[in-house]
Amino acid sequence: MKLETGAKAPGFSLKSSSGADISLADFSGQKVVVYFYPKADTPGCTKQTCLLNDSLEELKQLDTQVIGISPDNEDKQKKFADKYNIAFPLLCDEAHAVADLYGVWGEKKMYGKSYMGIIRSAFMIDEKGDIVESWYKISPADTVNKVLKALK
Repeated sequence: MKLETGAKAPGFSLKSSSGADISLADFSGQKVVVYFYPKADTPGCTKQTCLLNDSLEELKQLDTQVIGISPDNEDKQKKFADKYNIAFPLLCDEAHAVADLYGVWGEKKMYGKSYMGIIRSAFMIDEKGDIVESWYKISPADTVNKVLKALK
C-alpha cells in the first residue's frame, strides 16, 4: 500500500550503521527525507547516497535531515558509510518491516526473474510527522533535485 501526501509517516526504530538505535521520533519537529535503497555499495545506491551526502549542507540549511534505509545488516551499512564518509544515518531493515509499512517492499523483475526487494523510493516528512511528498520508483540521480524542489 503506497503512502499518500498528508498521511502520517509510519514510526520506526532501527539499528544504524553506527550501532545506535535511531527512530523517526528522534527527528520530531524537523523535516526529514527518508529514502529506501535496495543494497549498500551497489552502483545506483552508491550514487543516490553520495549525492544526498554531497547535498547535506544545503539540506541542513533548509532545516532538513536525511535517513537512508536498506535491508542490509549493520556490518554492511557501516562499511558502506565508512567507505563513502556518509554523514547521516543508514539504517538496517533486515526483516523489511519498515519497508512494508512504507509500501516499498515488493515484486521486482530482472532478466526475466521475479523476486521480492526494495522499490527505490523517497519520502519528505514534515515537522509534524506527515508525508509531504512521496516518490516511488525514484531514480538515484533525481532524488536530490526532487527533494530540493519540494523544499523550495
